[in-house]
Amino acid sequence: MDRPRLLTPARPTGMTRRSVLGFGAAAASALLVPGCSRGRADEPAPAAAGTFVTGNPGGVYNVFGAALCGLVSEVTGMELKPLPSNGSVDNLVKVATRVADLGFCTSDSALAAYEGTDEFSKGPLRFSALARVYDNYVHIVVPMASKAKELTDLNPPKDDPHARKMVVSIGPKNSGTQIVADMILDEAKVDVTRVNMTLEQSVAALTPKGDATRGSIDAFIWSGGVPTVPIAKLQSTLGFRLLDITKVAQTIALKEFGGFVVSSIPPSQYGLASSVQTLAVPNYLIAKPGLSDSWAWWTVNTLFRRQNDLIKDHPEAGALDPRSAISTMPVPLHPAAERWYRQNHI
Repeated sequence: MDRPRLLTPARPTGMTRRSVLGFGAAAASALLVPGCSRGRADEPAPAAAGTFVTGNPGGVYNVFGAALCGLVSEVTGMELKPLPSNGSVDNLVKVATRVADLGFCTSDSALAAYEGTDEFSKGPLRFSALARVYDNYVHIVVPMASKAKELTDLNPPKDDPHARKMVVSIGPKNSGTQIVADMILDEAKVDVTRVNMTLEQSVAALTPKGDATRGSIDAFIWSGGVPTVPIAKLQSTLGFRLLDITKVAQTIALKEFGGFVVSSIPPSQYGLASSVQTLAVPNYLIAKPGLSDSWAWWTVNTLFRRQNDLIKDHPEAGALDPRSAISTMPVPLHPAAERWYRQNHI
């Protein structure tokens, strides 16, 4: 997969919150990788079962999270139960309010929650991070029969005032997908009817039923790892293309939180004709306030020591790198997670 490109506009001299974030990631990558040590043998096992909010069924959060839960449960002898959810925003609320112990979220949603902005304007949430895990890629999926070649082609024809607006699924309500989908459509000034659907609902709605020539939606936007299996399966039935969003991705990466990067989805992931430029955003593994040291330490230890086993369940696990995993600013690392990284010379 192409290496994501972090776009950095000209900035005044001196350290800022964003420049510190970039420095942290660069400094981490220069440090040594973990040695062959398997960590402290005397780390106690968790004293009680735990829960892990993942994501929509079929999505990478859900598949990856379930696999990690299975391995952590095996290693510790204490159940870590995966729970499906509506994604980042839902997970942040559940983890911060201690409804769940652990969960996944995108870095932009984590920043908004930690600072009490955007979707979290009622007040900041408190939680910690265990790791930066892998990057989400924005998919804008249209059926192969669609005339849309680029994002602005989803607009109604200018020469037909009576033309209907295209219907686009922007992900579940209160999800990280919805946040980034709204951002993209607003920035590109694309006028469509936006509907909230899960990944599975979006895939089904894009597919024509019976003798129909089109589905009930014209496109859907999804933010997730690659490949996202339900999307990949569409290629053998309906057939689809991904819209290139280079210009709007570059604009957002420059304007918004530094975690946004411009990247590309390689053709091999979905049987595409060529790579597609898109927007990528890092994912964090987060923990509730007061999560026990044992749950935090063993989850991080399993994440990296059983990485090869995780890759068998989803290839995104191959993106795990402890050197970049510590870059979760402004969200602080859990003390036990920080201890694990120190023990392993990160």
